[in-house]
Amino acid sequence: MPRALISVSDKRGIVPFAQGLVDLGWEIISTGGTHAALRQSGVPATPVEAVTGFPEILDGRVKTLHPAIHGGLLARRDVPQHTAALNAHKIVPIDLLAVNLYPFRETVAKPHVSFDDAIENIDIGGPSMLRSAAKNHESVIVVVDPIDYMPVLEKIRAGGPDHATRRALAAKVFSHTADYDGAIARYLTPSEDGLPQRIQFSFERLT
Repeated sequence: MPRALISVSDKRGIVPFAQGLVDLGWEIISTGGTHAALRQSGVPATPVEAVTGFPEILDGRVKTLHPAIHGGLLARRDVPQHTAALNAHKIVPIDLLAVNLYPFRETVAKPHVSFDDAIENIDIGGPSMLRSAAKNHESVIVVVDPIDYMPVLEKIRAGGPDHATRRALAAKVFSHTADYDGAIARYLTPSEDGLPQRIQFSFERLT
């Protein structure tokens, strides 16, 4: 049975996407709020702590930073040593990752936001999982943008995304995490004259 790990702050479109995967015979793993949202909508899902054997700790700061997650994401299916390592440690591969990140940019854009609130909205586990899955995109379908849920689901129904699609989804992940880290760096960089020490530009081609 293929497995998908879903952990999203922006829950738009996630229920029909997850239900579509379940209808195709997939197992869903999910974290805290995502797990609650899926179960409330009638989508069967396994909590991530049932996979890691370890509870969420530190107010949710640590929940997916575990070999059972990253081993499942990073193992190459075409390398016998990787398969042997998974078997030895009883790690089951993860075939799809759908993650979007804590809303850091939206948080710091609010007037009078506290520094503590900003820091707590720096996502750690999400970017780590995205980078693992994107690195191993030949084996793991990785989705960071809700707009891609239905197109990816249709490709899975048709037999699975091809190499070009998997690579494009991985590229979108690294662009997204680069922009995310850039926003954090800008926020944390002091400026005495109102001008940033470094300016980074990211443009999206529309046509």
